[in-house]
Order: sequence, then structure tokens, then C-alpha cells
Amino acid sequence: MRSLTVLNNRIASCTACRRLVDYRQAIARTKRRQFQDWTYWGRPVPGFGDAKARLYVLGLAPAAHGGNRTGRVFTGDRSGDWLYEALHRFGFANQALSQHRSDGLALSDAYIGATVRCAPPDNKPAPDEFDACRTFLREEIRLLRNVQVIVALGKIAFDHYLKTCRQEGFIPPSPLPLFGHGREYLMPWRVTLIGSYHPSQQNTFTGKLTRPMFHAIFRRAKQIIDWHGP
Repeated sequence: MRSLTVLNNRIASCTACRRLVDYRQAIARTKRRQFQDWTYWGRPVPGFGDAKARLYVLGLAPAAHGGNRTGRVFTGDRSGDWLYEALHRFGFANQALSQHRSDGLALSDAYIGATVRCAPPDNKPAPDEFDACRTFLREEIRLLRNVQVIVALGKIAFDHYLKTCRQEGFIPPSPLPLFGHGREYLMPWRVTLIGSYHPSQQNTFTGKLTRPMFHAIFRRAKQIIDWHGP
């Protein structure tokens, strides 16, 4: 029987992309100075959350010293600090901090995935790496049967979600939805797609993304879910 557990075990053992394997393993060996006492995960990072989730959050890829270190998506870096604080604020997480896999964090009604599961050099996966990882994204979408709202963190995640859905046989609206922070689209398959700027340091340090802007995304996601009901 297919399950998220089986899928996540497959993700964590994948060695399909030589460049990504070499990079994530090199980072795990050399480490960052403040993390010298850590044993880095150094493998592809599975999704995380509630299998019955109605909210699906899709990011780009693990951070070299975040998910690639801790083994949990959006854990151990500043982007994760923003994301889990917002999820906690709106009732999707039991705590606002995500520091390591044994920190007690649990998600309720939310699941987090990524378009690419290995930390890429310069945070830029290659086209063939997106293609290789899409099989995992496709299966994750199939297994998360209760999803009502997708929050895509960044244009790349937004566009790759739509591309993956087309490959799954879902026909997106015409004209094709365009990414923008706070843009919202009800898809023909009865899922609402919401675009958000990614909570990367490049966006948060420059003020392109503020906490009120980010909170508004998850407030809206919560409103939609509550409107649909159980």
C-alpha cells in the first residue's frame, strides 16, 4: 500500500542527481563553523506534516545548513523561523520554533513539501534536477487527498506546482495563473492556489516580505479551510 511513509523513505534514499549528491554530502562533511558539533543529515529531505492536511505548503529546496543539516524541511534556518511562526499563529503547528527533528514540533492540518529534495548549489536546482524530483512531488500530491489550499512559496514553487498538476492530468485555467504575492486562484479541481513571496533572507532582510504580509497569506488559507468545513 502506498503511503507518505513509504514515499518519504524513498525520497531520503534517492541518489538520482549526481551534482546534488556530491554537493549535499560535501556540505555535510565540511559543515558551518557554528554547527561543527552536528552530524548533518546530508540526504534528500522528505516532506513533513499531517497526512490528512487540508493545507499544503510547497517550497523550493532544502537549505544547505537548514534542512540538509537537520533532516526536516524548513528546519534550522531563518526561513523556517518565519514559516513555523506563521503556521503556529494560525493553528497549524503546536509551537513556533523548528530547530531539529526531535524538538517536539507537530503540524495539524498542514503538510510541507518541496519541488527539489536536496540542497542545491547556490540554491538553484538545474532543470534536469527538477524533472528528476517531480516524481516525488506528483506522488505527494496524490497521497495528500484532503488538500483544499496550496501555499506556494515563491514563483518557482508556484510554476512547478502547476506543471506537476498538468502532468497529473489536471487542466489549469486559461490564461494560466500568474505568480504574485497574495494572488489567489480557485483551480478547476477545487483547490485554491495562493502565491507568497518566499521567506528567504533576501526577501525578509530587504523588506520585500514583511511579517504582516506573510501572516496575511496564512490567515487567508485558514479562512478558506474554515469556510469549507471538515
